[in-house]
Amino acid sequence: MRVGIGHDTHRLAEGRPLILGGLRIEHALGLVGHSDADVVCHALADALLGAAGLGDIGEHYPDTDPKWSGLDSTRLLAEVVGLLAAEGWRPVNADVIVHAQAPKLGPHKGTMRDNLARLLGLPGSAVNVKAKTGEHVGPVGRAEAICCHAVVLIEPAPPAGR
Repeated sequence: MRVGIGHDTHRLAEGRPLILGGLRIEHALGLVGHSDADVVCHALADALLGAAGLGDIGEHYPDTDPKWSGLDSTRLLAEVVGLLAAEGWRPVNADVIVHAQAPKLGPHKGTMRDNLARLLGLPGSAVNVKAKTGEHVGPVGRAEAICCHAVVLIEPAPPAGR
């Protein structure tokens, strides 16, 4: 078994949708990035890649490549899960912390968990989503950015047909 950790931060701005864990959340500001800037999917993908020793999302999905512009991060996460499977690994569980001053994420955690569990091929009980504010400190606390930390456990996948 292996453990991986991931982190992502994106700044907030007007005129962008706010997408977290594959869920579009109504808010006046959205995250800015080359893709849809879903910090939850990005942190989780980086954690998975790190656990498997496969680099990071910047290597696989560089923001200098126009073909990734506007990329749906649920697709990115699903592709990373497929990459792990091709290398003989599968996720066991995931734990994520989303840091956002606003909007309040409590009402959305269950849907995010369900989205992530589906993408990881796990039961909902194997995925946890926590939400924290920035306590009005730093870019997150000033509602200038949202960040996410993710930890995953992976294990060797059983041979095909089992």
